[in-house]
Amino acid sequence: MSKFMAAAYLRLSYTNDKAVESDSIQNQKRLIEDYIATQPDIELVSECVDDGYSGVLFDRPAFQEMMSDIMAGKVNCVIVKDLSRLGREYIETGRYLQRIFPSYGVRFISVNDNIDTANEHTGDDLNISMKNLLNDTYCRDISVKTRSALLTKRQNGDYVGACPIYGYRKDPENHNRLIIDEDAARIVRDIYRRKIDGASSKRIAEELNRLGVLSPMAYKDSRGLPHPTGGFADVPGAKWSARAVLRILQEETYTGVLLQGRQETHNHKLKDIVHKPPEEWVRIEGAHEPVISKADFQLVQKILSLDTRTAPDGEAVYLFSGLLICGSCGGRMTRKTNTAGGKKYIYYHCPTGRKGGCTHPVMLKESDLTACVLESLQAHIRSIVSLDGLLDSIREEEISREEIAKFKAQIADNEVKLEEARQFKATLYENFISGFIDKKEYIDLKMRYITIAQQAQEAIELLREQMELTLENASDRQRWTQHFKEFSAMTTLDRRAVIAMIQSIKVMGKEDLRITFRYQMEYEKARERLAQAASYAKEAV
Repeated sequence: MSKFMAAAYLRLSYTNDKAVESDSIQNQKRLIEDYIATQPDIELVSECVDDGYSGVLFDRPAFQEMMSDIMAGKVNCVIVKDLSRLGREYIETGRYLQRIFPSYGVRFISVNDNIDTANEHTGDDLNISMKNLLNDTYCRDISVKTRSALLTKRQNGDYVGACPIYGYRKDPENHNRLIIDEDAARIVRDIYRRKIDGASSKRIAEELNRLGVLSPMAYKDSRGLPHPTGGFADVPGAKWSARAVLRILQEETYTGVLLQGRQETHNHKLKDIVHKPPEEWVRIEGAHEPVISKADFQLVQKILSLDTRTAPDGEAVYLFSGLLICGSCGGRMTRKTNTAGGKKYIYYHCPTGRKGGCTHPVMLKESDLTACVLESLQAHIRSIVSLDGLLDSIREEEISREEIAKFKAQIADNEVKLEEARQFKATLYENFISGFIDKKEYIDLKMRYITIAQQAQEAIELLREQMELTLENASDRQRWTQHFKEFSAMTTLDRRAVIAMIQSIKVMGKEDLRITFRYQMEYEKARERLAQAASYAKEAV
């Protein structure tokens, strides 16, 4: 009697962290061995184990090894504990059972399902198809429940990722919370400091490599921390690169914001990654301790958005790079260097020129520009400090009470309008049915009252927002004025000061600069508040 050369296929759909095979794998093996012991026509020639692989896909290493043995004629019988061990995807599992295995003359046996394709009573297609369909449905149901559970955890501010970003690690007492990894966080802070000081991403990476600082992957690997696999992460001895530095500079997680759900798969059967738009990410503010302040993060994003051309040595970004605008054509001005008579001359000019349509191109020496901007910044800072002091000296509580009382009165007036419009609208239908108004009058009046109600509702919402802003005014003023006070002792310009305080510089002429400072709107509001205080003081007299 000829024997079937059998391969025992064993699979477990979750990763086993133990050094030995899981109990479930052992149970599958024992069951199959006991079955073969009762079958004199079957000889076990191999065991193929996929421990930690989903049954949805068939690119499992041990399964593919078994298929190679089948194609080579070494195996003509496959034995599993149950049908779900072979696979849980209805169509692909059916393809193997109904086409591929029969084409190679392979006998298939599922012990617990009592399926044996060599026996027509236990290997009928309907029985197998029904079990396959149930396995597929189970897999889909688990996938839906898992996705729903993960979404709930993300919305609750729980970290559900496997590999925290460089600078953080999982809290040993709560794996759904991130805590700062101080050794890595120091490097992150240093990267942000260097960028604010004017260094390019390439220069930062070169300096980190020169100092022997481990790259994020190498750092995590050296400390046994989880890190992504595949692509760049698997390159031995990978070093810092400009791209790695840029990723850190653009990562908002460092401000204490938990951003999750940035990518997903189409469904449980397709594993291709789909990147979701930012508005669909799950965003939780204050989920963990920040490594970088929001102000520094926003400042760095502004720096990255500018035209940050660097010097030929690549060490630093030019002082006014990305900020200078030609007052004639609105184009960006360019820095140029000329050497004449052994002296170096640095100036800014509009590259468009007259030929390109710029009617009044200006050429401005860098030294003159620097002196003018420094003087303007110092004057603006003095103005803010003085304004802040004057606002501190007035009775802001009284001003706030007056403003809030005004808002409340306006809100009350609009609430009356809203209620009247609703009441008139409610009586319209009765008047129409009673014959007091015709259909056209009914429709016109209905639309009129709907419009009045919408306008009143919008006015109420706007007034409430303005009232909230008034209540928050003191803390908001302290925030933006402190932003400028930080530079009150400034005697020379550097890239950090320029980016932090200036939005743009429009060059109208050699002695005419139109500087737009940051927080310009807040500054104007503070001046209005001071004028309002003076008005209240006059009325009191």
